[in-house]
Amino acid sequence: MSPDGTCKEDPRSIVWFDIDNTLYSASTKISQAMGQRIHAYFVTLGLDEDEASELHHSYYTQYGLALRGLTRHHNIDPMDFDRKCDGTLPLDDLIKPDPRLRKLFQDLDRTKVRVWALTNAYKIHAQRVLKILDLEDQIEGLVYCDYQQIGFTCKPEPDYYHNAMKQAKISDPSKCYFVDDSQLNVRSAKTLGWGHCVHFCEVGLEIMDGGKTKKLVLDTNTNDPESIRQISDLEELRTLWPEIFI
Repeated sequence: MSPDGTCKEDPRSIVWFDIDNTLYSASTKISQAMGQRIHAYFVTLGLDEDEASELHHSYYTQYGLALRGLTRHHNIDPMDFDRKCDGTLPLDDLIKPDPRLRKLFQDLDRTKVRVWALTNAYKIHAQRVLKILDLEDQIEGLVYCDYQQIGFTCKPEPDYYHNAMKQAKISDPSKCYFVDDSQLNVRSAKTLGWGHCVHFCEVGLEIMDGGKTKKLVLDTNTNDPESIRQISDLEELRTLWPEIFI
């Protein structure tokens, strides 16, 4: 407690981990399973298959989440969407605990950093994934998209990152470490001054992005020496961020 009665800010940095397609491999094809469910949800709005595909991709591209477009332009219950899409994913069949990943988390020096998760999913899905991966006790905080809040924000919107920092009670963006499988999300964080941004990319694998299948490739379009680092295995964080590991 400071002399004026306010709580002092924790001096440690924060490591922010994205969850989906970052803490587990894209080879699980969870993104494809999710994409199929979202597509089916669009069809229930009375759209034909082609219209559903195009609108799904359009909303994802414009808003960062298809659900953002659905809540803005259609009279849908976002929690109904969550139950029918994220809630029906057979996660227990698709992902398993990874002792190597757990060890990576255990080796983060908690005297130097706090460890939080930062996801565009709703909290129920995020908590399911963390529990299955046996990482619940390794995550100190969770920032998620609150589907129940009107006008909720999501990555890569600046407000989402600002709100995340407020929730974690950290004021200096340079003390934020961040890894995400979305290059757009990582670029947004870096633009806001987050100090240590890494793009996780499993080159050669396929994911479903906004209802469209795409093959993952490294970004080779920058010559900036301060550009975002790209990795294909989270173990590489030990080399990129040696100062925060035991």
